[in-house]
Amino acid sequence: MGILGWILVGLIAGIIAKLLMPGKDPGGIIITILIGVAGGLLGGWLGKVIFGVDSIDGFFELSTWIAAIVGSLILLALYRLVAGGRHRHS
Repeated sequence: MGILGWILVGLIAGIIAKLLMPGKDPGGIIITILIGVAGGLLGGWLGKVIFGVDSIDGFFELSTWIAAIVGSLILLALYRLVAGGRHRHS
């Protein structure tokens, strides 16, 4: 997949992650895209390391989307822990 494919997968995975983890997030659409793209890479890496599968086969493969969404959920939770704690003091 090319960079544009990863941006699109990341955007959608980030949005799905936000829908699965509702609540107030300390970030906008750019943060959603970045978390989604990084989450897709993280999910693909974890799938390869833990399960020994190539979870990033192509844009239309279910394994690609599952890996991207799971990775995005992990990163979104971590982001909320780190960035959310800073914004609560106001």
